[in-house]
Amino acid sequence: MNQPLAYIHPGAKIATNVVVEPFTTIHNNVTIGSGTWIGSNVTIMEGARIGKNCRIFPGSVISAIPQDLKFEGEDSLAVIGDNTTVRECVTINRGTKAYGKTEIGENCLVMATAHIAHDCVIGNNSIVVNGVALAGHVIVGEHAIIGGLAAVHQFIHIGDHAMISGGSLVRKDVPPYTKAAKEPLSYVGINSIGLRRRGFTSEKIREIQHIYRILYQQNNNTSQALEIIEAELEATPERDMIITFIRNSQRGIMKGYTNSN
Repeated sequence: MNQPLAYIHPGAKIATNVVVEPFTTIHNNVTIGSGTWIGSNVTIMEGARIGKNCRIFPGSVISAIPQDLKFEGEDSLAVIGDNTTVRECVTINRGTKAYGKTEIGENCLVMATAHIAHDCVIGNNSIVVNGVALAGHVIVGEHAIIGGLAAVHQFIHIGDHAMISGGSLVRKDVPPYTKAAKEPLSYVGINSIGLRRRGFTSEKIREIQHIYRILYQQNNNTSQALEIIEAELEATPERDMIITFIRNSQRGIMKGYTNSN
């Protein structure tokens, strides 16, 4: 790889078939896997770990230090999994001593101008749409979609297969398989179209719908709903994932649109 119009620190570890376009800067302590393409005017700073077959588009800044006043210069990472695409002008900050890294999974798409703050974790196959802002310590599950211009409060947890509408203000946790919209953010159904596209059967989708009817549409509070779900519904991976997610929620889950939970 010979790119005279890019600056690549001699301490960077870059696979031989990586393409680096002109006017890009790659700092020390960076690793980039084979088959990855780095567009023009990209800045990749210390602590970046970029996987194989990724695409980083112009103007992005990967692994800059956190925008966190508690950060004291500790070593930390920004990890991007294989086959992930980062579009124009995205900023991904590296972690702090709290978690040690910011982590984006495999096969993800982070669209233009999104910001992913320190210590966030984004699961495989997820999509972060244009202009989304994730505050620190946000956890996003696998196959989740966060709509354009959504703003996500720090320490929020978004479950697997969840879908959040564009422009949302996400102040509460969003359980798995759900769709979230309105202000304040509320349950508006399950992500049935997404689940079908990913191979969920009609029977499994009906099971998930039944769980959320108990939780959100039968005038139960959260504790009552969980007791009913555990007592009356057969244990399945999907049921148990939902129960575990809700029980572990630190900020509380989003409200239902038919009650004040």
